[in-house]
Order: sequence, then C-alpha cells, then structure tokens
Amino acid sequence: MSVDLQTVKRVAHLARIAVNEEDAERMTGELNAILGFVEQLNEVDVSGVEPMTSVTPMEMKKRQDVVTDGNKAADIVANAPATEENFFLVPKVVE
Repeated sequence: MSVDLQTVKRVAHLARIAVNEEDAERMTGELNAILGFVEQLNEVDVSGVEPMTSVTPMEMKKRQDVVTDGNKAADIVANAPATEENFFLVPKVVE
C-alpha cells in the first residue's frame, strides 16, 4: 500500500491542514516509508504469542464492580456556596 501526492493533499484538506507542494511531496515519501514498515510488521509470524499489556508480568489492579456513592459527597459539596445534607442548594428558577 502506498499513497500518492493527491491522497496526501486530500487528507491534508480534510484535516484542514495547510500543506504546500514541497511539504506534500516530502510527506508522501514519509508516509510511504511508514506504510512500508507496517507491511514489514505484517510479515512477522506472531501465531502462538500471547497478547500482553506490559513488557513486565504484572497483575492489573482491579476494584470490585459495585455501585456506591463513592463516599465523596462531603468533598464534592465542600466548595459549594450553599449546601444541605450533602446536596447543592440552588435558587428557584421556575415559578
């Protein structure tokens, strides 16, 4: 897979990036080099390789999947101008 000059200009237009002719030609070469490298990576046989999330073996920290109020109600309303029993007090706006 490779990109041509027109594709680079179209992508730049869609991304609303101003690219002059010289930069577009340079970017075409750079993008083709990147795509060539990605094609090289597709040639690597990774069958039998377990997916991993880190280069070092480690357990992910997990919390219990339960619904709580977070025990942060007092912290949340701490800077509110008016509160009552951990609720925000706001002026009435609809009569």
